[in-house]
Amino acid sequence: MNIRQYHREVKRTTSNDISREHALCVGGLGLTGEAGEVADLIKKHVFHGHELDLNEMRKELGDVLWYLTFLCNALGITLSEVMEVNAAKLRIRYPDGWSQEASVRRADEGVA
Repeated sequence: MNIRQYHREVKRTTSNDISREHALCVGGLGLTGEAGEVADLIKKHVFHGHELDLNEMRKELGDVLWYLTFLCNALGITLSEVMEVNAAKLRIRYPDGWSQEASVRRADEGVA
């Protein structure tokens, strides 16, 4: 599946009769909730001794991706645009790749 197809799949499973503000709330709250579920799986694995269930992790990461894409759709931007902007920011921030020193002395200090 490619990014364009996934955008369409999210739109297919989204109500068309909600306001932009409602969509932003649903998307933002859904994204944080699902990210919390990912964090909980990791917490239980690292600190509680549970096996890391990769199938469950795939499902939860899929939910994170769904809400991220839902937000992109609500804002009229694409995941591709988000990826491109993020990659450009990281090339500036870590021009020679990530290292602990580069993280401390970020090249983009003060740039959001």
